[in-house]
Amino acid sequence: MAFDREDAVFKVLINHEEQYSLWPDYKAVPGGWRETGTRGVKQVCLDYVEQVWSDMRPLSLRQAMDNRAAD
Repeated sequence: MAFDREDAVFKVLINHEEQYSLWPDYKAVPGGWRETGTRGVKQVCLDYVEQVWSDMRPLSLRQAMDNRAAD
């Protein structure tokens, strides 16, 4: 299956750093990632990611910056 096909079905994954990825629906979820519950054609998944991933910084960086600001 070609990943660039608009009718390909994907699932949206998230890792421990709260970073998102589109993953082919037929493939097993790789280690370190979990499903968000969103799946569909590429544009549906991209729309979801755009809506929920408003801060591109990894979680650990956001937490470190928050800790420095609190000090």
